[in-house]
Amino acid sequence: MSSLLRTLLLLALVTFALAAPKPVQKRSFKVERVPNPAFKRTPGAGTRALIKAHRKYGVALPPGLVEAMGAAQASAPTIAESLTNSAAGVIEGAEGLTSDKKKGTKAAAASSSAAAPKSTGSAGTGATNGTAGTGTGKVTATPEAGDVEYLSPVQIGGQTINMDFDSGSSDLWVFNTQLPAASQQGHQNFDLQKSTTFKMMTGATYSISYGDGSGSAGNVGTDTVNIGGATVTSQAIELATAVSASFVQDTQSNGLVGLAFSKLNTVKPTQQKTFFDNAKSTLAMPVFTADLRKAAVGAYEFGAIDSTKFNGSLTWAAVNTTNGFWQFSSQKFQVGTGTAMNVAGGQAIADTGTTLMLTNAAVVNAYYSQVTGAVNNQTVGGVTFPCKSVLPDLSVDVGGNYMAVVRGSDINFAPVDNTGTTCFGGVQAIASSLQIYGDIMFKSQFVAFNAGNNSIGMAPHQ
Repeated sequence: MSSLLRTLLLLALVTFALAAPKPVQKRSFKVERVPNPAFKRTPGAGTRALIKAHRKYGVALPPGLVEAMGAAQASAPTIAESLTNSAAGVIEGAEGLTSDKKKGTKAAAASSSAAAPKSTGSAGTGATNGTAGTGTGKVTATPEAGDVEYLSPVQIGGQTINMDFDSGSSDLWVFNTQLPAASQQGHQNFDLQKSTTFKMMTGATYSISYGDGSGSAGNVGTDTVNIGGATVTSQAIELATAVSASFVQDTQSNGLVGLAFSKLNTVKPTQQKTFFDNAKSTLAMPVFTADLRKAAVGAYEFGAIDSTKFNGSLTWAAVNTTNGFWQFSSQKFQVGTGTAMNVAGGQAIADTGTTLMLTNAAVVNAYYSQVTGAVNNQTVGGVTFPCKSVLPDLSVDVGGNYMAVVRGSDINFAPVDNTGTTCFGGVQAIASSLQIYGDIMFKSQFVAFNAGNNSIGMAPHQ
C-alpha cells in the first residue's frame, strides 16, 4: 500500500473518531424563585384569586362568588376591553385553557403502576436539546409580595426575562416587541430582531385565558431557551400580540412557562411540547422540583432532588395524566390533630400557577368549623375570619400513603380590606371533582414532579 493511501486512510480514521459522540454525564439545573418586590396585594386579592382559579379550570362560579365578582367589576373593563391593542377578538370568545379541561368530570384514578414514558429530546416540530444528556442547573423563584405569584429568570434567544412557572398549564408565552409601546413599558420584552436564532412559525397562533380578564394571544416562533443551564433549541415561543390589562400592570412578570403535560398546549394548528418535555431526556433525572417559600426566595430545580430542602424522605404517589395535569388521588383530610375524614373518590392537582388551595366543600366546612369567627362571607365570595385568628394545620391525602401537612399560618391569605381586621382564607371550596392544590400547599411542602414514571413526591419543607 502506498504511503499516500496509508496517509489518507489514517486521516479518515482520525476524522471518524473525532466525529463520534462522546459519553457525557447528565446534569441537573436549578432556577431560584424570588419575590416580586413591586407587587402590592390590594383589597380583594382573595376574591380575584378564587375567581381566577374557577375560570382557569372551567368550573362554574357559585352564586356568592358571582355577586362578589359583579361588585368588583362594576367599574372594571371587560376582558376584551382589557386587551392592549385592537386584536381583542383574538381572545374574546376563545376558550383558551378551558377548551382542554374536562369540565366537571371525574378523572379516572391514577394507576399505581404507571409505565415510564420513552424519553425523547425533540418535539414533533423539531425542538432539540443543545447538549443532549447533559442538562443541569437551578434558578431562583422569588414570590411577589403576598406570594400571589413567583418569578424566575429565563433566557430566550440570549435575552434574560423574568417569568412565572405554572405546573397547571402548558404554554410558554412572553411579552415582546410586537406589542404596542404602552404595553411594553416597564416590562422585559423579548426582542425578535435581536435574536440570531429566532424563527417565526408560519400560520401558528395561540390563545389562552386564565380567568377574570387575565389572558394573552398572538403568534408563535421558535428559539433557543435556557433555564438555569439546560438548553432547548427550537423551543416553541408564544409571542403575545394581545394581553389583558392585569398582565400589563404587573411589570415584574413578563410571561409564563407552562409545566403541565403537553396535551394542554393551546398552539394551533399543531400543538407544541413544553420546555420540560423537550428537556427531560437531557437531565440526570427526568424530574423538576418546586421549593416555594413564604415571603422568601425559593427555587425550581430540574434534573435533581435537593434533599437538604426537606425533612425526612419524599413519599411518592402515582399521577393520572388523562387530563394533562399532575393529578393524584386525595381521599382523606385531617384538621389539626383531629380524626381523619374521607372525601370519597377525591382527586387533586398540584398547580404552582394557582394561588389558593381549592378543596371539596366537606374539607372547607370541617376546617373552618374549628376557627372562631369564620363565616362564608357573601360580600367577598369566600370564607373569611378575624385576621388575628390562630389557624389549625390542615393535612390532605396524597396518593393514599402520605398526609401532606399545610401549616395554619400559610392558610391566612390576605386582608379583605384596608382595615386589616378580616382575612380571606387560603383554603376555599370548589364544586368540582378535581381539587386544586395551589401555592398555599406548596409553601408548606417540597414537591417533586417525576416524568420518568408519572409520579409526584412530597415532604415537609426543611
